Amino acid sequence: METPAPGSAEMPRQFPKLNISEVDEQVRLLAEKVFAKVLREEDSKDALSLFTVPEDCPIGQKEAKERELQKELEEQKSVETAKRKKSFKMIRSQSLSLQMPTQQDWKGPPTASPVMSPTTPVLPGTTSQPTPVPYAMPEFQRVTISGDYCAGITVEDYEQAAKSLAKALMIREKYARLAYHRFPRTTAQYLGHRRVDTTPPEEGLPDFHPPPLPQEDPYCLDNAPPNLGYLVRMQGGILFVYDNKKMLEHQEPHSLPYPDLETYTVDMSHILALITDGPTKTYCHRRLNFLESKFSLHEMLNEMSEFKELKSNPHRDFYNVRKVDTHIHAAACMNQKHLLRFIKHTYQTEPDRTVAEKRGRKITLRQVFDSLHMDPYDLTVDSLDVHAGRQTFHRFDKFNSKYNPVGASELRDLYLKTENYLGGEYFARMVKEVARELEESKYQYSEPRLSIYGRSPEEWPNLARWFIQHKVYSPNMRWIIQVPRIYDIFRAKKLLPSFGKMLENIFLPLFEATINPQDHQELHLFLKYVTGFDSVDDESKHSDHMFSDKSPSPDIWTSEQNPPYSYYLYYMYANIMVLNNLRRERGLSTFLFRPHCGEAGSITHLVSAFLTADNISHGLLLKKEKQKFLGQNYYKEGPEGNDIRKTNVAQIRMAFRYETLCNELSFLSDAMKSEEITALTQ
Repeated sequence: METPAPGSAEMPRQFPKLNISEVDEQVRLLAEKVFAKVLREEDSKDALSLFTVPEDCPIGQKEAKERELQKELEEQKSVETAKRKKSFKMIRSQSLSLQMPTQQDWKGPPTASPVMSPTTPVLPGTTSQPTPVPYAMPEFQRVTISGDYCAGITVEDYEQAAKSLAKALMIREKYARLAYHRFPRTTAQYLGHRRVDTTPPEEGLPDFHPPPLPQEDPYCLDNAPPNLGYLVRMQGGILFVYDNKKMLEHQEPHSLPYPDLETYTVDMSHILALITDGPTKTYCHRRLNFLESKFSLHEMLNEMSEFKELKSNPHRDFYNVRKVDTHIHAAACMNQKHLLRFIKHTYQTEPDRTVAEKRGRKITLRQVFDSLHMDPYDLTVDSLDVHAGRQTFHRFDKFNSKYNPVGASELRDLYLKTENYLGGEYFARMVKEVARELEESKYQYSEPRLSIYGRSPEEWPNLARWFIQHKVYSPNMRWIIQVPRIYDIFRAKKLLPSFGKMLENIFLPLFEATINPQDHQELHLFLKYVTGFDSVDDESKHSDHMFSDKSPSPDIWTSEQNPPYSYYLYYMYANIMVLNNLRRERGLSTFLFRPHCGEAGSITHLVSAFLTADNISHGLLLKKEKQKFLGQNYYKEGPEGNDIRKTNVAQIRMAFRYETLCNELSFLSDAMKSEEITALTQ
């Protein structure tokens, strides 16, 4: 992998700092009110509130409808509004004519015709539309709405909602680009930040290490890059890189984008304020209802055409397309029958093997089960009790207990841990058995999660040693590191002096292995097969601390109180961002941040993840395993990037999705263009 040249377009700029304006200060105050309201709602929840769905909606009340109607009637009398509506209609008609193929385009085979793909709006500084890219457009029945596209919402509300949504997308794009996370190319084009197909497909995207070739050794420790000699110091919970000791003394860090907390909290306040914005809520609610109905109509009109397209696709069906399980914990990657069979097998074949040591006394496998007063022969799937059923829904405590076979933590430590008396041998053997099953099935892949707790910096080299010593690599597996949010437990046990020390234990070994791989060969090798980080724990835990630029920094967070979710996410993102830019500079693989989010807890969790996370759906970018599986144009969006011979997804469905996305994005770009036109005419 080539190292990008300094100053090239691929390298991100420095973290942009905002000048805090009066508007930003007002937004910050509004965000604080939103957070206070969320806290009150959490305090007032009853036992059944987790299972109830609110029936009210932003436009469902009679008084709200009456106010909207009155506002629309007043608007119709306004001359200024009439001019703006006329401007909107003109822009909208041009935008639609570029997006939707006409009947003249339906020439050639009855199933697909080369037409122009939906294009972007006029970009800033240009005077013409970018050239559309031709691709095979399938013929199907489209649902279009004619007439006043602003019906049901006033022009001012539409403009305000569109600008607010566009700003939220641009804020997310900024943080995605800085950390080498993914941001949709089509969305970026409609926001006016890219031309069609003028940027290389890999620019700004994360880098993953390609899988070893069949003749290569996946555990080879040779060819590690040289030592850069950089120094690393943590300041305010973030690791800073210095070229040498002199630069460290002058506090002049290496040229990397370092985060700015004040800018981040202002951006977060804008997204929080968006939650309470009436016009935006109304607009989004109406559009989502419309899109749901539109898809139902699409299915009704095109279901048989899609089915016919899939039937004509040879060889592929659901069972032989590539599938990736990206939300699986390594300690739960085997099914309950597999775990039970392995426990019985080890007891039958090696009952007298020493498997633990307690107070200087060595303990055999037989003695472990004798101390638990159980015979493995009598164990069943039911008595093992490791299946997460309906009783664990919204009960993280019960879910966590399912990792203890027969409710015994001794068996969890012995069979499901990487660090124990056996060096995690039993756990490695089970993971390798699961990997062999995946390899035999050919079409299944997984991304198990391994834990790093931050108690000690030795966790990383120990985990890398476990991976290499037991030869756990599989071409059908990549790994993600989950960091449990349990600082409060470690602090209460006096294992950590501050939250900053926990962050240092998590990230400093990664910086050291990146700067000097030759002295950290095992960790350098293991990181080639790691795709990202996860943040896990019980989201429903209550926290009354609102994260802001006035929050105590991690190095002085010494209380036993656990930091809030948003605090965890920011400092994890900040360190991953700096680390990714350093690794990209060295030509090494980068990491995604994909936290658990939205399962329970406050709405502020989603706001934090919207800014910092690559995604929360646990998606996996198989950049290298991907060209082979999805086709040469895998990086392109819409039907142009879909190869039905490999994906078994109908081109009709892909075209519908892409055209619908472009149509929704055009609403935002048209509103922004109309504002520019209005400003020029005044």
